[in-house]
Amino acid sequence: NFYTLVTERPLDRESQAEYNITITVTDLGTPRLKTQHNITVTVSDVNDNAPAFSQAAYTLRVRENNSPALHIGSVSATDRDSGANAQVTYSLLPPQDPQLPLASLVSINADNGQLFALRSLDFEALRAFEFRVGAADRGSPALSSQALVRVLVVDDNDNSPFVLYPLQNGSAPCTELVPRAAEAGYLVTKVVAVDGDSGQNAWLSYQLLKATEPGLFGVWAHSGEVRTARLLSERDAVKHRLVVLVKDNGEPPLSASVTLHVLLVDGFSQPYLPLPDAAAAEARADPLTVYLVVALASVSSLFLFSVLVFVAVRLCRRSRAASGGGCSVPEGPFPGHLVDVSGAGTLSHSYQYDVCLTGVPRTGEFKFLKPVFPSLLIEDTEREIQENPNCRNSFVFS
Repeated sequence: NFYTLVTERPLDRESQAEYNITITVTDLGTPRLKTQHNITVTVSDVNDNAPAFSQAAYTLRVRENNSPALHIGSVSATDRDSGANAQVTYSLLPPQDPQLPLASLVSINADNGQLFALRSLDFEALRAFEFRVGAADRGSPALSSQALVRVLVVDDNDNSPFVLYPLQNGSAPCTELVPRAAEAGYLVTKVVAVDGDSGQNAWLSYQLLKATEPGLFGVWAHSGEVRTARLLSERDAVKHRLVVLVKDNGEPPLSASVTLHVLLVDGFSQPYLPLPDAAAAEARADPLTVYLVVALASVSSLFLFSVLVFVAVRLCRRSRAASGGGCSVPEGPFPGHLVDVSGAGTLSHSYQYDVCLTGVPRTGEFKFLKPVFPSLLIEDTEREIQENPNCRNSFVFS
C-alpha cells in the first residue's frame, strides 16, 4: 500500500506556520489492529509581505540652532515574513522638491530608522520641510514601502528687535517738532520696530529708558507712541533727547534702543533750528535746488527786461513820430507791430490792442481793447481812431 499526504488549500505561514498531523493505519483483520504516527509539518516562508510602517506619516520637531548630528526622531517598519525576508533597511527617498537640499539637512540610520540633523537649522530661513523614507526587506525580489516625514523647526529667541522708524543709521538724527501749546497726551512720534522671530519671541514692548527731562514725555508700552505727559511751559528746555528701549518677550529677552530728538517750538511757523549734525548734513545737500532757483530767477529777469525794452522802443517811436526827432534807443530786432507767427509753431491768432494818449502833458492813458480776429482788424482800427482821435498807435500781438 502507498499513500500520499496533500494540502487541501494554500498555506499561509503568517497565519499558521506549523501543523501537527496524526496518521492512523488500520488492517482488515479480526480483531482489527491499528497503529498511529505523528507528523509535524512546518510551512516555509516566501517573501510575500512588504515592510509596513507603524505610522503613515511622522511629524518631528527640532529647535533651531541645534547642534549638528542631533537625533530628532525615528521611524519604524516591520515585516511579517521571517529570516532575510523580514530584515528591513531604511533609506531617504529623493524629495519631490528638487531645490530642497535634503542630503545636507538630515540622514537616516539604515538599520534602526533613526533620523541625525546634519547641520544647525534656522527658523527664519527654513520653518518646515518634508520628505519620504523607504523601508525595504532583503528578500528576493525585495519588497518595500514608504512613509512621509514632516520636520517642524521650532523658533528660538535669536533675533533682537529691529527699529524701522526712526532709522538709526548714523546719519543726521530725525528731529520731532512739538509746539509749546500742545496739550497733555500730544502725539510726538511713534517708534516702529519688528522682530524676526515668531510667537511670544516676537511680542514687543516699549519703555522710556532715558530722557533729558523726566516726566515730560512718556511711551506707550504696546504701541510705541511717544506722547507728552503734561502741559509744556516756558521753563522747559528747547531741545530734548529721549532713549526708548524696545524689548521682546522671549526667554531670555532681547532688546534694542532708539534715540529720539525733540525740539520745542512756539508754533510750527517758527524757523526750524536744526541740531549741529543736521545743519552739517544740510550743508552737504545736493545743490540742484539752488540751480533751479537761479535758473528761474534768470528767466524771470530776462522776461521782465524784454518787456521793458519793448515798451521803451514803442514809446520812443511814438515820440519820434510826434516830434520828428530821433531816439537814442535802437530799433534792433523789434518790429513795428507784431504779426502772426504761427509759421514758427506758436499762436495762430492775432490780437489788436490800441494805446491812446491824452493831450494833457505828463499824463497818459493806455486803453486796451478786446482782441479781434485778423479779418476785422482794419475796420475796428479805423472805427477806434474816429471815436478816439487821441489814439495814435495800435499794436497787434500774436
